[in-house]
This record gives sequence, structure tokens and C-alpha cells, in this order.
Amino acid sequence: MSDVSRLREIVAKLRGPEGCPWDREQTHESLRAALVEECYETVEAIERSDDANLREELGDLLLHVVMHAHLAGERGVFSFEEIVEGICEKLIRRHPHVFGEAKAGDTRDVLRQWEQIKREEKGDRASVMDGQPASLPALMRAQNAQRKAGRVGFDWEESGPVFEKVHEEIAELQEALAAGKLRAIEEEMGDVLFTMVNLSRKLKVDAETSLAAATSKFIRRFQAVEAEVAAGGRPIEEASPEEMNRLWEKHKAEARSLNSSE
Repeated sequence: MSDVSRLREIVAKLRGPEGCPWDREQTHESLRAALVEECYETVEAIERSDDANLREELGDLLLHVVMHAHLAGERGVFSFEEIVEGICEKLIRRHPHVFGEAKAGDTRDVLRQWEQIKREEKGDRASVMDGQPASLPALMRAQNAQRKAGRVGFDWEESGPVFEKVHEEIAELQEALAAGKLRAIEEEMGDVLFTMVNLSRKLKVDAETSLAAATSKFIRRFQAVEAEVAAGGRPIEEASPEEMNRLWEKHKAEARSLNSSE
């Protein structure tokens, strides 16, 4: 018995009359949050280069695929075999430069060809932008929109003009601040963030990953400041902004010194 077949049998038993009460209660909808959580845990394992945990998290994701396939099979809408057949056919169809006679000189050609084939498959999509889930995290959605536009040629060739665009958007934000128009400030702030995402993309940096790392770094340094204040017998609320800034710069310098010595 293949490993996947064994997993499918286990899921079927869990869902069976004598199975697990919790598993038997699950639906596609009830499993949504857990699926998203498993995706994030898989990404975290990749970011930490934790191969053992990555193996485990990929197993958890596979369980979700098998579970959703089983739920769909119970409803008679599609099977696990149809999922596998569908993705195999899609990969072959969207790689005609590998499985067919088409030519693709570089990655840009491949991506443009992919988008063209995808639009032909999705006949009801009038726009390159159609099909993007509104529920995506904002940074990820911005990256996807920019990437899709770039695949059809609507993009800057180099990062230089994007830096100029960042300065332009910041100037417009400052104008909105000076005018005191809340709605304009919100809009211009969005433009600044969107342009920064574009700059990240042009520099080949994933904005979501980069911001996540920066946030983790901020938390580590703030906790170091908290710990030092607490060592003096005080809660962080009793420290002055000047003291916190001094401790922040101290721990920032220590972290940089440690990184430079590695």
C-alpha cells in the first residue's frame, strides 16, 4: 500500500461511523482557519531552514488535502484521483515549452506564456487581475497584482525609477498631511506602501517575508529593553521614552556587533 493510500484509509476511518467524533464533525468551512495556520507554519519552517519541522508541516498540509478530498467525495462532487489528474494535466498544459513544441527563452517568457494560457483556460476572466482572492494579506495581494501586471509587460525595467516613485509618493503624503485631509492621508499612505512593495519586488525581496523578519527583530529588541528595565525592578510603563530609546540603541548596536562577528 502506498503512503498516500494509507493516509486516505486513515482519514476514511476517522470519518467513518466508528471514527473520531471531532473528525466526523468537520466540513470544508470548519477547516479553513486550520488550513491557513498550517500554511503559515510551513512557511515559518522554511524561513528557519528547519528541515525536520518542514517535513512535519508538509505532512499536515497533505492531511488537509486528503481530508478536503474525502469531504468532497462524500458529497459526490470530486475525488482525490480527480485532484491529482487535474494538477498533472494543468502542469503539462501550462508548460508547452517542456511537454510540447513551444519555445521559452527565459523565465519572463515562461511567466508570460503561463498567464496567457491561464487566461485562455479561464474564459470568464476578462482581466489579468481576475481571480485574486480579496482575503489575501494586503502585502501578498499587492505583490501578486504587481507581478501579474509585470508578466504582461506593465513594469519598470530597473529599480531606479521605483526609488524615484517612492520619493514622489512620500512627497504627496507630506502634502496631504499639511492639508490635514484624513481621507487623502490614508490614500497617500496606501500609495507609499504599495510603491514600497513594488520596490521590494524589483529588488527581488519578498515584501511579506521582509516585513515579518523586521517585525520579529523589533519584538526581540523591545523585549530586550523590557528585560533590562525589569532587571532594575520596574515595569516598562515606568521607563521614560528617552531611557527606552537609549536602551534600544544599545541593544541595536550589540546585535549589529554580534552579526558582524559571525
